[in-house]
Amino acid sequence: MGVKLILLGAPGAGKGTQAAKLSELLDIPTISTGNILRQAIKDGTEVGLQVKALMDAGKFAPDDLIMQILSERLAQSDCQKGYILDGVPRTLAQAEALEKAGIVFDHVISLEVPDKDIEDRMGGRRVCPACGATYHIQTIPPKQEGICDSCGGALILRADDAPETVRSRLEVYHAQTEPLKEYYGKRGLLREVPGTGTIDGITAAVMEAMGK
Repeated sequence: MGVKLILLGAPGAGKGTQAAKLSELLDIPTISTGNILRQAIKDGTEVGLQVKALMDAGKFAPDDLIMQILSERLAQSDCQKGYILDGVPRTLAQAEALEKAGIVFDHVISLEVPDKDIEDRMGGRRVCPACGATYHIQTIPPKQEGICDSCGGALILRADDAPETVRSRLEVYHAQTEPLKEYYGKRGLLREVPGTGTIDGITAAVMEAMGK
């Protein structure tokens, strides 16, 4: 039987990295609402146009729109034996909407990383706008400083990774998303796993927390 898993954690806690590893190990898809929304914007769908207008105005996509997108994605055949949710639910309202819709989970894993470590991680991240490759000035530096190994493009610090933006995103996480730990803790689903250390070490700890 597959696993239905939610990955919680602050921005930069490593959810995307761990989701990719776990998806391969468990042979289930990762569902990232962020990726779905970005694809919808790129494809110019009706939902994409709605979301783009909201993002251009500095607003988040409303919960009902997120739930609509998520429900459609979870109904697809590759999700029948399980899936990993990355980036959703983001609020108590979204968690309650999932429960009301009869969408249940086997495990909720929270990757615990101190805020200071998050700031260091994200502040050191560099991306190539040309090909999308990601680096870190300390842990995964490019061979030549400021230059992408893959395509030779100039690396940039994303606005999202600027120190003041990271601190703001952490404040939002602590206010809106962290309460989900108590919500799922009361349902006996929550396991906290340290999100510091090696990538493989964290993956092993997540698997152990799920009894795998």
